[in-house]
Amino acid sequence: MNFQLTEEHLAVQAAAREFAQTELLPGVIERDELQKFPAEQIKKMGELGFMGMMVDPKYNGGGMDTISYVLAMEEISKVDASASVVMSVNNSLVCWGLEKYGNEEQKQKYLTKLATGEIIGAFCLSEPEAGSDATSQRTTAEDKGDYYLLNGTKNWITNGSTASVYIVIAQTDVAKGHRGINALIVERGMEGFEIGPKENKLGIRGSDTHSLMFTDVKVPKENRIGEDGFGFKFAMSTLAGGRIGIASQALGIASGAYELAVKYSKERKAFGVEIAKHQAIQFKLADMATNIEAARLLCLQAAHDKDTHADYGKSGAMAKLFASKVAMETTVEAVQVHGGYGFVKEYHVERLMRDAKITQIYEGTSEIQKIVISRELLK
Repeated sequence: MNFQLTEEHLAVQAAAREFAQTELLPGVIERDELQKFPAEQIKKMGELGFMGMMVDPKYNGGGMDTISYVLAMEEISKVDASASVVMSVNNSLVCWGLEKYGNEEQKQKYLTKLATGEIIGAFCLSEPEAGSDATSQRTTAEDKGDYYLLNGTKNWITNGSTASVYIVIAQTDVAKGHRGINALIVERGMEGFEIGPKENKLGIRGSDTHSLMFTDVKVPKENRIGEDGFGFKFAMSTLAGGRIGIASQALGIASGAYELAVKYSKERKAFGVEIAKHQAIQFKLADMATNIEAARLLCLQAAHDKDTHADYGKSGAMAKLFASKVAMETTVEAVQVHGGYGFVKEYHVERLMRDAKITQIYEGTSEIQKIVISRELLK
């Protein structure tokens, strides 16, 4: 086993770290406070290649492996999880799904622009009554011959108001159950497509989360991804890779909080010495570092499985389950290390604690990850 990163991996990691520290850190507290989408920063991320990292260069992508993506996601997430979720959705769910399952015309029309960040995408699966239970799609796509008539509502959509391209999962044939579901590419501005109000969230407040409403939206047949009835398989396959992105986000949130806790513990004095010299703080830091390293190895294992074309369903679910737990626990402890200062916004850790919670919920709750893992174990 070789645990060393390549020179290319280290270069990607360093570039992501520098971008996060120089471009994302300034103004991150204000963006959180005002729920301001990091539009300028996302544009620069596209220019630097962070929005289509794993896409083939012939479609304007970076042609990088999943390990590079994990490393970049961690560094971006240490500073701004709102920016990293935009990056994750665009890379893992939209670009990957289109490249893997889309036809050549769809790739040329959409993927080439998504990979550069010229436009960004959204993945629309969750509904008011279909989050974890993805088979219960109420959004319908009625087959009208050369087009589908799309009706329904999607909830909790990341990039809801900023995306140009939306991959919408909808039911075409109820009698067929999950085999009657399709994945359709919907463009912003199509008649009957409305974007609801922005959600006022606990964390990742800079990302734009909206409900989407579709009323008799005509979606051309050529915008269907894959064969008729392929939508559910498309969604599950895409989400399996998306979990690696969210696991990496959770890892970054945890490691960002840990780094702040270490720094603060060396500066803050209590009882005449730096608090880092007190065993109570040392033990907290030891636990944080150990858990973060375990989460990192799980993320890299899942990325390696994906890169080597091994089955990454279980390893991706394990990485997300554990990394999101570590993110929550580490950020809580980081606030504790900071004491009263941890409770105020200027020290960043309270924001990271709020951001951590969503990693246990979206792209499959922790409970869903346990179902995925246990099914794999009991096969």
